[in-house]
Amino acid sequence: MSGLAGVVGWPIAQSVSPLLHSHWIAEHGIDGSYVPLPVRPEDFAAAMKELQGKGFCGVNVTVPHKQAAFALAGRHDRAAGITGAVNLLLFGDDGIEGRNTDGIGLAAALRDGLGQDCVKGRAVVIWGAGGTARAAVYALSRMGATEIRILNRTVARAEALVALGRQVSVKITAGGYELWPEAGKDAALLVHTTSAGMKQTPSLDLPLDVLPSGAAVFDAVYNPLETALLKRAREQGLRTVDGLGMLMHQAVPSFAAFFGIEPAVTPALRSKLEKALTGG
Repeated sequence: MSGLAGVVGWPIAQSVSPLLHSHWIAEHGIDGSYVPLPVRPEDFAAAMKELQGKGFCGVNVTVPHKQAAFALAGRHDRAAGITGAVNLLLFGDDGIEGRNTDGIGLAAALRDGLGQDCVKGRAVVIWGAGGTARAAVYALSRMGATEIRILNRTVARAEALVALGRQVSVKITAGGYELWPEAGKDAALLVHTTSAGMKQTPSLDLPLDVLPSGAAVFDAVYNPLETALLKRAREQGLRTVDGLGMLMHQAVPSFAAFFGIEPAVTPALRSKLEKALTGG
């Protein structure tokens, strides 16, 4: 099996996806490559056309391109169609297919870290309203959350996600961050999906003491591995889940689509990525 794939984002230097996929490529003896591809938002569509011409079988898509990738794809899987966001583009002779594996990754990470029923019958708060937030709504509804409260700096973007509730049968409310004290007081889980807290980026400085004592905090940011948000949560005695599990698990179906082999998420893989992220 051979192939050429990559990850597209802006910026992209912080991504460990190339290391992750290269680990599996070596593990399975695949004659292939997976490379980082920095692409400015205004160049996205042209860049995808160029990659097709260079023989790429597909790419993963990260911030800020997930909704642009949805618009570019000629057809979508169910998760992408519902969320309106794509993190996997596959280039074929019959056009471009868009898929969303972020929900798979998030659900697996939460189950690993918090247990199968961690949000069942409970309310969840999401900070952010981009592509990752959309995938989170899809995943959390499938995990049994009864209410999802979306808070975002730009309220209109949060309100745009309310319609998702009708597609996934969950109550969704939306508003600005000023609603956080009320929204968080009975939440089982806080899901952070913005880029705040990424390396050299300030964290969202909202107080976590509004959360009940048994709540958990998940941060989709994985570089740094322990973000300022997760550090504050841990210091307050809240359970935490970092973004590395989501990254690894969402990559499994992507790798299978690129190279025809379904890889395994293992402790050895996590250890390698942790070392890369912490400079160990």
